[in-house]
Amino acid sequence: MDFLLNRYRNITVLLVVIIAQLLLLAYQVKTNKDVPLFRVWAVSAVTPVEEALEFTRRHTIGYVEDYFVLVNVREQNAKLKKELDKTKLENHFLRSELSTAERAKQLATFQQQTPSKTLAARVIGNGTGANSKVVFIDRGSSAGVESGMAVITPDGIVGKVVAAYPTASLVMLITDPSFAAGVVSQNHHVHGTLKGQGGPKCKIAYVQNEEKVDVGEMFFTSGDDGVFPRGFPAGQVTSAVNGRSSKEIYVTPAGWQGGLDEVLVITEGVHQPIPEQRIASAPVAIMPPPADEGKQASAQAPPALSTAADKLRSQYEQVGQQENVKFGMGNKAPDFSKVGQEPKPGAPATRPVTPGQPPQAQPATPGAATVKPKARPPANPDAADAADPDAPLKPRIIFPKPATPVKPPPTTPRTDQ
Repeated sequence: MDFLLNRYRNITVLLVVIIAQLLLLAYQVKTNKDVPLFRVWAVSAVTPVEEALEFTRRHTIGYVEDYFVLVNVREQNAKLKKELDKTKLENHFLRSELSTAERAKQLATFQQQTPSKTLAARVIGNGTGANSKVVFIDRGSSAGVESGMAVITPDGIVGKVVAAYPTASLVMLITDPSFAAGVVSQNHHVHGTLKGQGGPKCKIAYVQNEEKVDVGEMFFTSGDDGVFPRGFPAGQVTSAVNGRSSKEIYVTPAGWQGGLDEVLVITEGVHQPIPEQRIASAPVAIMPPPADEGKQASAQAPPALSTAADKLRSQYEQVGQQENVKFGMGNKAPDFSKVGQEPKPGAPATRPVTPGQPPQAQPATPGAATVKPKARPPANPDAADAADPDAPLKPRIIFPKPATPVKPPPTTPRTDQ
């Protein structure tokens, strides 16, 4: 057996290869695959080797290559960060300038509208004390500012000048505990005194518990303190409760809503009326009536009487129409005792007479019976029978005349001789 294998080794290998090839072809035909099996084997054998080589290149040569490439990228990234920071600073500066321009425009518009003479100023510093509620402005005595002048914004009052220097002035804010100003409420006109509390809110003092103050109501300057003119907003009520001796009312200052960067100093004050409260109401959409129906309704509807005098005049004209009496000098006056009485059942209804228009007759209804007015009974029944001889005789009851009492003759008293 070994001799045959050694002698026919090549032929044996060739036969084995041919038989294997035939078997593989039969398997490929049976599985219906277009890819040759040798290619599948070759790819399957080479793929693990390629993955190992790519893993080695990526974790060795790739790091070195990325290092040299990212050197310039880091420089560019640092440059872009600097430019971004510079752009942010410019953006903040432009926003601040825009906000300042808007506030300056509001101040200029407010100066044109208010009758008081004002001077624009900018806040340049704050007080040095821990509980200090004062600020410095860049307008002083050289610009016409004096001690005791009021300081406001378009939103409301801010404080008053307590010291005027040549180039600057010291302003006490309304939140300072020593500040006070006369105020009056908008709705109920309750007078009080605005006092600072050292915090963000102020207190309205000297208001009796019997007075009515609503939450959300605005307080305006009353002009009684001689510093602030009447009519400037002071604050809005956040709480109002009854206390032991007086009402405890706290308000939020109205002058700080837009900040304290720019203010106005009132050099010549003019009192203004307190504005009326505006009630905000949601708009309601109401469609107009159709053209035809609107005309018919307006033509059929009687004109509405505006006052009680018009209604009384209409009733007088109805009485004159019923009695056929013309109003005027020298004419017979109608019987006005029927004014205000309800019509009897079955009486014809009369249409209301419009002042300034002649009375109109009632249209006759088709098919309705005509009712003749009843004649008044004559004073003498015999005269009525004589006037109408064909009329049937009616039984009449004749009452006997009362007998005339006979007076007895006077008796003369008899005297004895």
